Amino acid sequence: MVLSRAASESDQSIHSTFASRYVRTSLPRFRMPENSIPKEAAYQIINDELMLDGNPRLNLASFVTTWMEPECDKLIMDSINKNYVDMDEYPVTTELQNRCVNMIAHLFNAPLGESEAAVGVGTVGSSEAIMLAGLAFKRKWQNKRKAQGLPCDKPNIVTGANVQVCWEKFARYFEVELKEVKLSEGYYVMDPAKAVEMVDENTICVAAILGSTLNGEFEDVKLLNDLLTEKNAKTGWDTPIHVDAASGGFIAPFLYPELEWDFRLPLVKSINASGHKYGLVYAGIGWSIWRSKEDLPEELIFHINYLGADQPTFTLNFSKGSSQIIAQYYQLIRLGFEGYRNIMENCQENAMVLKTGLEQSGRFNIVSKDDGVPLVAFSLKDNSRHDEFAVSEFLRRFGWIIPAYTMPADAQHITVLRVVIREDFSRTLAERLVLDIEKALHELDAMPCKKDMENQITKSAATAWMKLVEKSKSKNKGIC
Repeated sequence: MVLSRAASESDQSIHSTFASRYVRTSLPRFRMPENSIPKEAAYQIINDELMLDGNPRLNLASFVTTWMEPECDKLIMDSINKNYVDMDEYPVTTELQNRCVNMIAHLFNAPLGESEAAVGVGTVGSSEAIMLAGLAFKRKWQNKRKAQGLPCDKPNIVTGANVQVCWEKFARYFEVELKEVKLSEGYYVMDPAKAVEMVDENTICVAAILGSTLNGEFEDVKLLNDLLTEKNAKTGWDTPIHVDAASGGFIAPFLYPELEWDFRLPLVKSINASGHKYGLVYAGIGWSIWRSKEDLPEELIFHINYLGADQPTFTLNFSKGSSQIIAQYYQLIRLGFEGYRNIMENCQENAMVLKTGLEQSGRFNIVSKDDGVPLVAFSLKDNSRHDEFAVSEFLRRFGWIIPAYTMPADAQHITVLRVVIREDFSRTLAERLVLDIEKALHELDAMPCKKDMENQITKSAATAWMKLVEKSKSKNKGIC
């Protein structure tokens, strides 16, 4: 005799998320739902929506790391519930951060004694690192001006117009004037000579960019240091330099070890770098390193003890995860100098493959330099039929996310496309991208050009208007 029973509604073994009521009714988008739903349904609903996001590996607009080894992924997940700020509870995590700070400081040639500890802090990215460095410069300048009995209410920073938006945020949030050196066609980084001309007694620092967001180019920090040293000697000022090495900080030591841009230059007092860019860690980690303790005013450091012990802290936020710090330490000891150098060399070689392919097409001008961040910035030689924005939009059909943008003042008439070469962008992908760009251009060439479309629209509008006028005349004929 065969025994059987009807499945009850509570029999979870036969339930399917896609057969449930949870995928047949929409959830409120901007209010918390009244009732709970099963974890499987919640996961599936969110996962389904996330499928519409772009593929991070094909997002060539971003400098941020999109791949790490499975072993590091496991370390990240194992420590995702650790709050870094609880230093007394997680002393090993704190120790790992201190090791990272010292490794990076030595990488940047900080003048440290044999047993001297480096001065630095992990941040959530270079934006926070820049804010902290800027605050240190502002406070040092204010303290000196007050001691001299001079006004200290109009601080300024000198930068190039190519700086990342975080510098504009710092200036606006912390009431510092941003004096920008304008760009020019063919010269898309800060001119050191013009920057030094703009320095005055209220300048808290000059910010140099090691790896411009626009075209990857390194600014000449050595020349800036030399020119600023001369001006300081003539004026009696001691205007320092900050190096924004968000992109280039983990590139220059391995590809260009002889390049002087870091603490080898006396006026460089602080450097920021993004661990989540070419430091090869997922988004959420940056580093701010100071030359010495004297360059970080003590009054900016807070000391707390309500988490179990005296803990110094200099950050804009308080709680943050430990995972990215642990991941950075993993990469530093896993890869070592040799591993980072090999990866950066691969990135640079793949950038050259892409550059060569674009040049051979005969359709583009290359705006980026061979030396610098491994990226390729390029513009159309002839944009009369279609522009760089059209190319960018068309490439999304193949899955590629490649930004098109205009240069800052005074080069805003120049539009470029930019491809950032990361660790996970192989030579095969570089060759494939060239083919897809050629396909996109071929299909765009077959379409009506912008001017023809504009003229057609204008002609159609004029024709429609004339018909309307004639129709109106015929209706009103004979009426006084």
